[in-house]
Amino acid sequence: MSDQPRYMSGFGGHFETEAIEGALPKGRNSPQKPPFGLYAEQLSGSAFTMPRSENRRSWLYRMRPTADHRPFARYDGAPLFAASADEAPLAPNRLRWDPPADLPEGTDFVDGLVTMLTTRDPSDLEGVAVHLYRASKTMERRVFVDSDGELLVIPQQGALRLVTELGLLELEPGKVGLVPRGVKFRVEVEGDARGYVAENYGAPFRLPELGPIGSNGLANPRDFEAPAAWFEDSDHPTEVVQKSLGHLWTTTLDHSPLDVVAWHGNYAPWRYDLSRFNVINTVSFDHPDPSIFTVLTSPSNVPGRANADFVIFPPRWMVAEDTFRPPWFHRNLMSEAMGLIHGAYDAKAEGFAPGGLSLHNIMSGHGPDLESWQKASEAALEPTKIAGTMAFMVETCWPYRPTRFALDRAQDDYDQAWAGFPKAKLPR
Repeated sequence: MSDQPRYMSGFGGHFETEAIEGALPKGRNSPQKPPFGLYAEQLSGSAFTMPRSENRRSWLYRMRPTADHRPFARYDGAPLFAASADEAPLAPNRLRWDPPADLPEGTDFVDGLVTMLTTRDPSDLEGVAVHLYRASKTMERRVFVDSDGELLVIPQQGALRLVTELGLLELEPGKVGLVPRGVKFRVEVEGDARGYVAENYGAPFRLPELGPIGSNGLANPRDFEAPAAWFEDSDHPTEVVQKSLGHLWTTTLDHSPLDVVAWHGNYAPWRYDLSRFNVINTVSFDHPDPSIFTVLTSPSNVPGRANADFVIFPPRWMVAEDTFRPPWFHRNLMSEAMGLIHGAYDAKAEGFAPGGLSLHNIMSGHGPDLESWQKASEAALEPTKIAGTMAFMVETCWPYRPTRFALDRAQDDYDQAWAGFPKAKLPR
């Protein structure tokens, strides 16, 4: 971890960057002879003919063409990653998990990935999956690439360095990073690292529209950081593990594929510091829908209905009067997978630990547990700071289906969180 990352600010903008002066052609994307004998390659994250505002692509200038590789064979080194959902009928139960104590030990990021929740088949180009990871080894002479979707990496414990084709990203708990579909990378760690990964098969994540909020608030584009160009000149054999159509495959190159010397475009990895999220909340009564906490959204083919939303519940002030302040009891069309990075979630008194996970599928009734309800119902409604916490949701319009690994480790008493509520006393 010797090289220091360099970053460029902005979300969805057009960047241009070169690790060696003169490596980026001017005025020609694919000249007959690129500088220094580099190869021009376009990496497209959208159809060529999509509207300009939706078009995602970058031009890469690399030491060898990506097309130079031998056939892939099945990879069996990560048996808990890319696992299918359990095929038995799924009861409409609410589910919750403690941080699994039996995640793979002594592995790198790829072999330490464990699939918990899935939705659609990746070939549908819609849906999302939620994974956990545990990594205690740096990926040595190997890289990973996901053809099925983009990867939102959410550290919960320990720092990561994502060494990607387009540059370097350093992450620690409180920051998230995204690797676009089709971009190769390796993960370097020091110590034991754990966290979550949201794999988005659908439309790429983008910032939500602000509507009546106006021009400022929520996640600001300037706070997203894309990496400046960086490359690895190595002729050592390097394994490529690729996820494609829900399965893992492997081949070995005679060089490192992280050899992009220069690039320009708007299809690139990025990182974001969650503490920079500008929370919007109420200063009168009631409280708005949790949509106001949306950092990123992946739209579906139905306007206003998300294929995936990444939502956070960060430190914030609560000031509303005559109001039940925690999340109210609710049922809704979206499925909610929630994780906790640190602290305590304000609607659950106990049982939901950092590194854990919960699932409330479509139309499952949920809300605060008994203790949280009692406390909030009697609280003095004075300005209160919710501090020292960071929870998140990966919300989707599709029903989640847990894997067998997940079902076997779910808490068996989660329903008791809503036991004991007193019956309302009606006038007679």
